Formats: sequence, structure tokens, C-alpha cells
Amino acid sequence: MTLSADLLLHAYASGVFPMAESRDDPEVFWVDPKRRGILPLDGFHISRSLSRSLRRDDYTIAINTDFSAVVEGCAARQETWINEEIFDRYLELHEMGFAHSLEVWDGAALIGGVYGVSLGGAFFGESMFSRRRDASKIALAYLVDRLNLAGYLLCDTQFITPHLASLGGQEISRARYRRLLAEALQQEASFVTPPLPSPQTLLQRRTQTS
Repeated sequence: MTLSADLLLHAYASGVFPMAESRDDPEVFWVDPKRRGILPLDGFHISRSLSRSLRRDDYTIAINTDFSAVVEGCAARQETWINEEIFDRYLELHEMGFAHSLEVWDGAALIGGVYGVSLGGAFFGESMFSRRRDASKIALAYLVDRLNLAGYLLCDTQFITPHLASLGGQEISRARYRRLLAEALQQEASFVTPPLPSPQTLLQRRTQTS
């Protein structure tokens, strides 16, 4: 199947997303899970260890400064569903303003990040990676804070892993997901608008909403 940016946007709005069997498989197929993973924006869990990691002054956060490097980091594993076609199309979505990355840097080194697609008040988290302990968790903490500030209603994680479950991720039915998606698509939100908070501000906001 040949993807296009417009087809991808239509798919996300319909509740499905693309995958490939492997990096080298040119074929792409659509996925519509019976059980869908979400990260409730009012239920993100920050453990004591993650709180300590967030307070360390040994990283910086950036938005959309190196989207392609984040996707490359997510694909740089033994098994990946990101083939060349998917990689190229998400770069196109990024250039169109629909796909975004949140990056964790240590000086000039990219040590973690997450990327996804934004439509209305829905953010479809595609993948994340970590090259240092807790870097992907730090990225998710800043992502959830940003989505809350920007007016998003839904953070889709596609599936639930033990890693996501430990942070508050939940698995819901396809029917419930479709209802949440329909509501979120009616909402206006801007991923790039909110300013980046300090770790102290992020943790204070999380405490106030938990």
C-alpha cells in the first residue's frame, strides 16, 4: 500500500493507524485494535524516582528541533514497525504541521524523545525512545503537561506496555476510544503554543491535579 499524508490524516481521524512488519518490509497495513491504549491526561503517574530524575539539572527539553532524529531514535531497535515509507510520510506530516516531537537533550546529545500526530484535541503518540535511564519517562511527563496546557482531550498510545501502565496508561474498548476520539476532534488545540516549564513548575502542576 502506498501511503500519503492526506490518507494518514483521514486514517487517524477514523481511529486506525499504519504499521509495517519490519524495517525492511515495504508493505504497510492498517491497525484497529479491539482494546486501545490511552494515557489519561489527568492520570499521569510520577513516581518518586521519576520525580528525582525530573529535578536533576542534567537535561534540556525542546520541541520540534530535530523531528527526524527522534523518529530515527525510535526506529533504531532490533524490531521496529517503522519502515522507509512510514518514516517519509511522518516527515511530511511534520513539515505540514501535523506531526511533532518532544526531545530530551544532554548538551548536543539527543538522549530521548517522543513523537506523534496532532489532530484537533487528539494527540496520537507514535513512539518514544531512551538512551539514558528515565529519558523517555521525562519526555512523557513533559508531553502530558504540554497536552494539558494546550487543551488536548485525548492522548492515544495505541497499545499498553508495562512501561506505559506504570505511568498511568489504560486500556479501553474500541467503542469507548471512538467516543473519546470524536469528542477530541471537535476540540481546538495547539501543540507548539505552550511555553516549556521548569521541572519545578511541571511537578507543582502535577501535584495540584493528582
